Formats: sequence, structure tokens, C-alpha cells
Amino acid sequence: MIPALTLGIEEEYLLVDPDTRNAVSEPSPDFMKDCEECLGERVTPEFLRCQVEVGTPVCSDIDDARKHLVSLRSTIINTAQKHDMRVIAASTHPFAQWGAQQHTAAERYDQLNQDMGGTIRRMLICGMHVHAGVEDKELRIDLMNQASYFLPHLLALSTSSPFWQGHEMAMKCARLGVFDSMPRTGIPDHYDSWSEYQRAIEKLVDAGVMEDSSKIWWDLRPSAKFPTLEMRVTDVCTRLEDALCIAALYQSILRMLARLRDNNMRWRVYQPMFIEENRWRAQRYGCTHSMIDLGKGECLPFSELIEDIIGLIREDAEALGCWEEVKHARTIMERGTSACRQMDVFAEARKEGADRREAMGTVVDMLIAETSADLPAGLEGC
Repeated sequence: MIPALTLGIEEEYLLVDPDTRNAVSEPSPDFMKDCEECLGERVTPEFLRCQVEVGTPVCSDIDDARKHLVSLRSTIINTAQKHDMRVIAASTHPFAQWGAQQHTAAERYDQLNQDMGGTIRRMLICGMHVHAGVEDKELRIDLMNQASYFLPHLLALSTSSPFWQGHEMAMKCARLGVFDSMPRTGIPDHYDSWSEYQRAIEKLVDAGVMEDSSKIWWDLRPSAKFPTLEMRVTDVCTRLEDALCIAALYQSILRMLARLRDNNMRWRVYQPMFIEENRWRAQRYGCTHSMIDLGKGECLPFSELIEDIIGLIREDAEALGCWEEVKHARTIMERGTSACRQMDVFAEARKEGADRREAMGTVVDMLIAETSADLPAGLEGC
């Protein structure tokens, strides 16, 4: 049976000072209050005060997700402007220093700070999570095992973190290098059943190392709160249309795998080592180089691999009503991800005589502009 595959999208943003372009270490306490007045539970603070997270409600399809994500982004951007701040949707800030940031005063974050120490304090990073509704628990586990293959491809199309602490990282995704210092991250383990997964969770809970499965931070996991399979590997996309493309690809991939299963077929489950290799290549090169086609056992241009995926899922994307969003992957390939554009803007500014800090400030300006680029003009959001 094909699951509902309803959608929920969560995005994390950074608040920046329009004059210094640096991350805002002490936002006005009224900023979050004003956001909550408009959005209620759809907005939450993050661990660091310079971060804010939004989440759509359960969306029936990609058009519904678009409507909500437009409203959420618009509200955060407009509210930030009223408090003399700007918003960037990027997984790292080009030059902000994590040591200058303060964590949000809340019991949950105080506990994380105590448990994780310096590891959590370095989390000046933002991501995008996509929930897809999968009602059946056994199917949720089966799809997690199979869909892990595609996580590097989704990451490659989303990259937006080429800089870290003022350094060019020669990577398209520096975010995961920071996040992977946390426990229980990376490609998920393989499980044969929901009960086997539950037993593993209970062992860690009984051992006292975590409270519940919400502390499993894999790239793909059964949600601890909802009947969904939550994809967490991707950087936050600077442009809204890119984010919707990632969500549509993920949703369509799951439908394709469920459809195969319905016909007594399945995607081959590969050892995590091989998927981790492609994950690394996505971090290093994004969509600009090659990945391993694990079926053929050879590296192929990423452009060929994404075309293969688009072909595989066309039937499913059309059935879900998100074919246009899936095809947008070709636009990402032509235009480059946010990471590609950030690196180009930085290089051009340096070529024109800007010093490193000035050039990175130019990158922040680009991120501010592109974060709102796909939003309808004049939309207030609240």
C-alpha cells in the first residue's frame, strides 16, 4: 500500500546585523515574542540565540507546503526587519564565530549544554528537515533502509555551507563536519523490523544515555513525535524553490520505493560504508563532480545520476503533483547550489580588490537577497 506521504518542512535560519553582517549574538527578546504572536507553534527558538526555526503544519501536497513555507519565511524576514535584523537561509555563516554566541535560556537547551559540552556550543549551523507521512511502522523502517541510498544525492543538491569561521573550506557542505561531532549522527543503522528498532532505542534509554528517540540525530529517522520518516541530511536551501525541489524529490523517492515494494520488488540495501563514501563526496563537491553509482560500481558525473533519479521517479512525482518541483533539480544543476554561488561571489569580490572580511560581507548580502528572492513581492506574512 502506498503511504499518504503528507509533507512537513522545517527550516533553520540565522539572524544577522545589516551593518556588520555578523550573526546577532543578542537579538531583541521581543523578536521571538512577535514571531510567536504571528506563527504560534510554527516558530521556535534554536539552541543559539542567533538562530530561529520554522515548521509547516502537515501539508497535503507540495502546493500546500509552498503556501505555508512562503508565509513562514515572509513572517520571519519581515519581523526581523522590524527589529533591525536580517535573515539568511544558509547552513553556516561565512565568518561568524561560534565562541561569540550564547545559547537560548531554556531548560531543554541548558540540559543539552550540560550533556554535550563544547560539541553543542559549536552548533552554529542550520539545516532543513523534511517529514513524509508513513503510517505503517514496519513500512517506515523498510523505507528508511532503502531510502538511505539517496541521501547523498539530496545533500548534493542542497549545499549552502562552503565557509566556516571565516575560512574557505574547499567544501560545499561544511555543516555536516560540525554536526557529526554529535553522537548518534550519520547514515542510519539497518533494522529488519520496527520492534528491532524499538529494542535498540530502549537499550540506550535504559542505559541512561538519552531520554527518548528524539536524541537519535541520524540523516534519516523515524520521527519521535509524528508518524513520519524524517529526512535530516540536507543543508537549508537559500532559495525557497530549491527547498521545495528537495522536498518533492524526497517525497517522490519514497513513493517510488513503496510502489516497488507493492509489486514485490525493492531497492538494493547497500552497506553504510558505501553510502558514507557518497555522503563525503556530496560534502566535498556538492553537485559539481561525481558520485559512485553503487549498482555499477563506478564513479559517474552527478549530472548523470540525478537525471537517472528524475527518470526513476517521474511516475511518482506526477502522481503526487510535484513534477515541476522535481524538474527544478535541473535548474539547480545549471545555476549551482547556494554554496556554488557563495564561492563565486566571494571570488569575484576578492578579484575586485576586497579583503577577505569585505568579500565575506558581500556573500552575506547575497544570502540576504536570495533568502527572499522567491517570495511574492510585498508579502507581509503575518
